[in-house]
Amino acid sequence: MSTAVKQFHEEEAIGKTYDLRVARRLLGYLKPYVRSLVPALVLTLLLNLMGIMQPKFTQYAIDWYILPRNTNGLTLFVLVYFGVWFLRFAFSYVQEVLLNTVGQRVMYDLRTELYDKLQHQEVAYYDRNPVGRIMTRLTSDVDALDELFKSGVIDVLGDLVMIAAIIVMMLWMDWQLTLVTLITVPMLFAATTWFRKHARRGYDRVRTRMARLNAFLQEHLSGAQTVQIFNAEEKSRKRFHDINDDHRNANVETIFYYSVFFPLVDLIGAVGISLIIWYGGWRVMQNTGGNTVLTLGALVAFIQYSQLLFQPIRDISDKYNVLQAAVVASYRIFKTLDMPIAITTPDEPMKSGRAEGRIEFENVWFAYKEDEWVLKDVSFKVEPGQSVALVGHTGSGKTTITNLLMRFYDVQRGRILLDGVDVREWDLESLRQNFAVVLQDVFLFSGTVEGNIRLGRDSITAERVEWAASEVRADRFIKRLPEGYKSEVKERGAGLSVGQKQLISFARALAFDPALLVLDEATSSIDTETEQLIQQAIERVMMNRTSIVVAHRLSTIQRADRIIVLHHGEIREQGTHQQLLIHRGLYWKLYRLQYSDDSRDERTMDEDAANEPLSGSLQYGD
Repeated sequence: MSTAVKQFHEEEAIGKTYDLRVARRLLGYLKPYVRSLVPALVLTLLLNLMGIMQPKFTQYAIDWYILPRNTNGLTLFVLVYFGVWFLRFAFSYVQEVLLNTVGQRVMYDLRTELYDKLQHQEVAYYDRNPVGRIMTRLTSDVDALDELFKSGVIDVLGDLVMIAAIIVMMLWMDWQLTLVTLITVPMLFAATTWFRKHARRGYDRVRTRMARLNAFLQEHLSGAQTVQIFNAEEKSRKRFHDINDDHRNANVETIFYYSVFFPLVDLIGAVGISLIIWYGGWRVMQNTGGNTVLTLGALVAFIQYSQLLFQPIRDISDKYNVLQAAVVASYRIFKTLDMPIAITTPDEPMKSGRAEGRIEFENVWFAYKEDEWVLKDVSFKVEPGQSVALVGHTGSGKTTITNLLMRFYDVQRGRILLDGVDVREWDLESLRQNFAVVLQDVFLFSGTVEGNIRLGRDSITAERVEWAASEVRADRFIKRLPEGYKSEVKERGAGLSVGQKQLISFARALAFDPALLVLDEATSSIDTETEQLIQQAIERVMMNRTSIVVAHRLSTIQRADRIIVLHHGEIREQGTHQQLLIHRGLYWKLYRLQYSDDSRDERTMDEDAANEPLSGSLQYGD
């Protein structure tokens, strides 16, 4: 089964089971804010109990003042009624402030914890999961918890208390009429059960479609230029239409259940009120002289209590959607939080601090997928201060070597040593602080030029930023920008040329002063003139540092101390540029292919190589 299919089925499975353990864990995030929740809960109970008083006010107003035509005390009665509701308004304001504040704080805590977890996940995690799916965890999934933390739990508790209080009040007033009123409750519970069952299933479909929609949008908006270059807009539009249509249909199906349920609740409520009017009205009409069976005020109060009884039941059903959203979202979030991090610092690291720069690969085997080996029994050494170039066809394992060296992945067999210590025994943060990486596709963050060179490192001063930029000749174009080093950099460096972004990345590497430097195709996308400028930057940054250079342009690595030629994950040749040309092996073939249009012929190339004295040893595989 493909990864995409597995992910789809995984999304479909989420949230199908209401897990009380997940709910308890979710509520655990409220513990730090109990001091705010307790008064909010008390206020909620008071508000509900004060709401129950309204029908009694109506009863007393009718029985004590309106029917007897008693105007004495009516004004005071109305003022008391208004005072109770004004107090209810004040309580409601404080409750809303408390609950919303707690909700926002909990969401902040949860989103921070989730982001921290994602920041420390190994690179393989991002290989397996689309960025849109990950963004859904941090955005809409956390937002789905907002209503739960703000009011969901508190309101449900308040509604349950209100239902119990209303029934007690009705029984106290007239138990016979109460039983008549409660005839409709079984019908209401049956409707609620039907609604919960179908609404949950519909909501699961909405959430999974939303995750797919986010993943599609992130991918296609990031690749908008490629879509336009290949005139794939219509195909992309049709694919978006299909996913968006699925999302719409899932929502429409959910709307159907809501559209049936709430009018059905109103209908059942109308049946209940009809029964109250029929039986209660008959009871009122039985009143004769001093023999009062049921007062008109009590009957009106019963009608209002019936409406109040149905309201919290309806609210609880509505809150079920909030609760279900929270459970589904929390399931996804906790699954992400509980995912183990494969690449971690050992409990007692053997090495930390600045490295000397000695690298050793000992019989390294590595595969991204099981048994599909990308590297096969790779062994080589790099001494401190040496520059080693990795060349080979696409997919030969060049970039994989640099990723393993910085522990973005761990090897399955063999080991990689830095200064004689297995990289898995290094303090991870210290290990990566020893490296600076310059990639072919330079990633610049939104902010300023200075901020992209410093990259959040407070120890790098503005003076060092300017020094590093001047050393790699980046200051020439930076000073021409409107605000120099304070000039705004747009997302991914939009507005800067490829060469300018490369120079900023070299300035960044020099400012961090690493012990080891990795250059991954750093000059493969620029013109010859800019390449000469960047070549000077490379020489400056590589000075007195162990350097690993991954390159397709063989002209950029001719001065490397050693060139390692990879083919299908194996080392086929090692040596200097001249040695490898004289050997006339795989490197020589790559060189001929790259310079096939050069005016120099094969004999001239051989003569150029022969003029250089041989140094070091030449190794090559089978």
